Amino acid sequence: MTSPAPVLDLAAIRADFPLLGERVNGHPLVYLDSGATSQKPQAVIDAEVAFLTRSNSAVHRGAHTLAAEATELFEDARATVARFVGAPPEQLVWTSGATAGLNLVAYAIGNASAGRGAPASARLALAPGDEIVVTESEHHANLIPWQELAARTGAVLRHIPVRDDGTLDTDAAATLIGERTRIVAFPHVSNVLGIVNPVGDLVTLAQRVGALTVLDACQSAPHLPLDLPALGVDLAVFSGHKMLAPYGIGGLYGRSEVLEALPPFLTGGSMITTVTLDEAQYLPPPQRFEAGTQPVSQAIALAAAVRYLESVGMLAVHAHEKSLEARMGEGLRAIPGIRLLGDAAGAERVGLWAFDVEGVHAHDVGQFLDARGVAVRVGHHCAQPLHRRFGLTASVRASAALYNTPEDVDTFLDALSGVRAFFGAGS
Repeated sequence: MTSPAPVLDLAAIRADFPLLGERVNGHPLVYLDSGATSQKPQAVIDAEVAFLTRSNSAVHRGAHTLAAEATELFEDARATVARFVGAPPEQLVWTSGATAGLNLVAYAIGNASAGRGAPASARLALAPGDEIVVTESEHHANLIPWQELAARTGAVLRHIPVRDDGTLDTDAAATLIGERTRIVAFPHVSNVLGIVNPVGDLVTLAQRVGALTVLDACQSAPHLPLDLPALGVDLAVFSGHKMLAPYGIGGLYGRSEVLEALPPFLTGGSMITTVTLDEAQYLPPPQRFEAGTQPVSQAIALAAAVRYLESVGMLAVHAHEKSLEARMGEGLRAIPGIRLLGDAAGAERVGLWAFDVEGVHAHDVGQFLDARGVAVRVGHHCAQPLHRRFGLTASVRASAALYNTPEDVDTFLDALSGVRAFFGAGS
């Protein structure tokens, strides 16, 4: 029998996050915008400050004591973050975030298509008529790089539609993913719908035709136990700032044989073995993809964020956020004039809901809530095609994290219940 996840000590956790003690517009802050960026615990802030004040030096470049110490901390951070996603260190490339990781992959495949790279790179090359399959629910970061790659190579971009309830149309996916499919890119969790997508089903469909799978794990890494090798994906990206870490750091996971086949994208120092005036030889992954000065203090802080999440326990985090999601969903359904996006019965979810308020623009809703100390996201959430699918240009999104409380949810719902009356759009 599986043991129940431990109950979180929310008072202790909240005390670890300095910003949560602030007041906004005269009200205690209710922060429900972690899907955009998370707050940082003091341990993460301290880890970055400690490096900058005691160990700051260039990594992989010097022979002096500080350089060796900085390099050791940097690579220890890689091992810590790689372990968090179930991978060995050599399968984790540092990036500035998920957007950079996705662009790295798309442009590297473009380089392979142009005949660059080792002999193994040829199997990644795209030809006119080859197909790249994405979903209708993509964040722009997992859509536009593939649009550009298709434009450069003559490949065809296709998309898996979303059903009315927000779930992916897996029947359509089985039809779309075929002999000409070379890449299947999709989100683990939609940043608008909050629904956990059927990774195993999509990976199986892709593997049957030998297609590469690319997973956007931005909205799952902070909220779910994550084992990327076990999921079977070839490549995956995540961002530190959504998982309690600073801006400017993220990770690209890749199976070793895939990373070894990818040609470099950015070039310069630190990713080479030998350089002449006419040519260069490149290091193996992950260093092959880490040209120039790296985000060292940010990587060390991301490792501290991972250790914090591990100390709480990802099963406990997920269970707590699932209870917040259920409370939020029930409350939203009870408010007249609220239309939930992705309200699929029985779907596995994270603690995130996007919705439309009848008769009130999303930005007005956000300002109304902000005046009461409640921070949410408004707009298209970098997912314009998905909003268009539901006949909207914008929505309101409330997203929870491990530090949110049931009282946060209740305060949000109470404030939201007065929006339509305030704007004369209903009771």
